[in-house]
Amino acid sequence: MSISKKDLGWLVDLQPAGRGGKRFRKTFKTKAEALAWEAWLKTQVNQNLAWTPAKKDIRRLSSLVTLWFDTHGSNLSNAVHTLATLKKLCVEVGDPIATSFMPQDFTNWRTTRINAGIAPNTVNHAHAYLRAVFNHLIKINEWKGDNPLSKINQIKIHESESKKYLTLDEIERLLEALKQGRNPHAYLISKICLATGGRWDEVEKLKTSQLQKNLVQFANVTKSKKARAVAISAELMDEINQHCAEHPLDNNQIFESANAAFRHAVKRAKIELVEGQLTHVLRHTFASHFVMQGRNLLTLQKILGHQNYVTTMRYAHLAPNHMEEAVQFNPLEMLKVKNG
Repeated sequence: MSISKKDLGWLVDLQPAGRGGKRFRKTFKTKAEALAWEAWLKTQVNQNLAWTPAKKDIRRLSSLVTLWFDTHGSNLSNAVHTLATLKKLCVEVGDPIATSFMPQDFTNWRTTRINAGIAPNTVNHAHAYLRAVFNHLIKINEWKGDNPLSKINQIKIHESESKKYLTLDEIERLLEALKQGRNPHAYLISKICLATGGRWDEVEKLKTSQLQKNLVQFANVTKSKKARAVAISAELMDEINQHCAEHPLDNNQIFESANAAFRHAVKRAKIELVEGQLTHVLRHTFASHFVMQGRNLLTLQKILGHQNYVTTMRYAHLAPNHMEEAVQFNPLEMLKVKNG
């Protein structure tokens, strides 16, 4: 009870703001005085926020990740992978109370991961995911503090480290290794990736309904969730149809998981890849050879489904004439033409 009879009088013992709020205790000679003061105190708390200190936020980092997933993350195309990455990060940093999670805690974790041989790009992805968690919770008013990752820069990755494409010789070796493998799906998934620039998971999740008149339609499975269609040869379409007939699956699926088979084939073909790249090398290979053949970057942007043209421009240096064009069409050369 908030009011009780003691040897010295009537004791008011009250936490009007509830558990975690400030506690008030005062003794009165009469019960009437105690009741009056209790009523007055409750009024002050209800009318004046200064009397109601904010409750301490004791949620752990993993709880914030769960809240983010429930209110936003579950709608993302890579939701399962992102959640797994974030949950793993929480465990590795000790799942602290979120209010005590400092920038230094993250940078210490990052240093540990890099020293353990984890690819910088993989660490950067985790960085981006966790930063997005705090940004979203701030936006929906579920996090009152600052974003502890907002001022931490990601690890800078040199373009030569983050992009590698396969040569024609390497492609031949890889396809032969895949063909010799036991997984009946890895070979054809790889060929479609090389023919369309599709991401591995986009192709692996293809359904027969997404194949129409020599077109592969990437819809609802893309990273940006924007539909795009890429033409393929009649020969490759016939190969896909034959595969479906020989390996029928439920729910109109064309392929089963083949990531591990691809990894083994890369090793058998003795191909050295950038750490952390693996199947994405097929997408880079398509884009790189497309540009090296002098094709248009805007067309490549549409084929790859890049939202930002800047992303596609990273392949511009592979164009066979980009150096010559810089010499021929800079303003100084154009001035020479103007002046005869």
